[in-house]
Amino acid sequence: MKPLEQLVRPNIWRLAPYSSARNEYSGRTARVFLDANENPYNAPFNRYPDPLQLEVKQRLSRVKGVSPEQIFLGNGSDEAIDLPYRCFCEPGKDNVVAIEPTYGMYKVCADINNVEYRPVLLDQNYQIEAARLLEACDANTKIIWICSPNNPTGNSIRREEIVSTIEQFQGLVIVDEAYIDFSSQKSLRAELGKYPNLIVLNTFSKAWGCAAIRLGMAFASKEIINIYNKVKYPYNVNQLTQQQALEALSDPYEVDRWVRMLLQERSRMIEAFKMLPICEKVYPTDANFFLCKMNNAQQTYDYLVDQGIIVRNRTRVQLCGNCLRVTIGTKTENNELLAALRCFRG
Repeated sequence: MKPLEQLVRPNIWRLAPYSSARNEYSGRTARVFLDANENPYNAPFNRYPDPLQLEVKQRLSRVKGVSPEQIFLGNGSDEAIDLPYRCFCEPGKDNVVAIEPTYGMYKVCADINNVEYRPVLLDQNYQIEAARLLEACDANTKIIWICSPNNPTGNSIRREEIVSTIEQFQGLVIVDEAYIDFSSQKSLRAELGKYPNLIVLNTFSKAWGCAAIRLGMAFASKEIINIYNKVKYPYNVNQLTQQQALEALSDPYEVDRWVRMLLQERSRMIEAFKMLPICEKVYPTDANFFLCKMNNAQQTYDYLVDQGIIVRNRTRVQLCGNCLRVTIGTKTENNELLAALRCFRG
């Protein structure tokens, strides 16, 4: 890995971050708050939230097995995806490399930040070799994006290829593990101490069932997290979100129970789809969804919309022609989908 100072945009490296009122007395006990021009009434919503979400990070560190200093919390994973562009990529000069197909926000954020986005097509098994990713890089490549388990394909990218990419690339490798809780593959969080150029993303939206609170996570070295904290907005995670996150973290075993139920339903749904005359193939998945190739994905999608059932039509995505992406719902929701499809003649 290059020295971090060479990867960070020069203006960001020199940046003096905004110092909020809550930062300045951090670590000391206070009783009277007359520093932030807040309204003294309507507690507890009248006070600004903890800008670094320290209580949430302390609780989260025990669940995720990393230190609080290695955790960034953002307004959804979208903030954790956008920040690397703002911190490390010089607009109009630098570029990033990503697997294709994959989650669309990597490219959207690249376009917003005027950073060249270089997609590298997966093979017919939705896998990639490290050598092909590295071939797409040049001296101005700052980031390689790898989503594993991948969206929309559902499969995990081979771990040895991810590790080989991390070990050979001089810039940052960001592995988005939004769906890792549904996979038998071990999270790369445990490797942060070994690979200083590794950033791992996770989210409260999937296994934790908290999509509405918009809370994303990034795990990285303390030095990288410090750069993120320089650039993020002072109060990027509101108090209501922090409270709900603490409530969710109080019972992680409930999340484990949800995951077990979803995995059971995933197996049942995949077998049921394989028996549908209109389904040609169901692809292997390590996520809470599966990708399936249909006889006519658009026609099937339109029919389901008419029935009030919404899946995701991915037929216009590269390597996903005639494919639908189906999220695993409750047993009742899944049965309703299957019943509708069994009545559809195409």
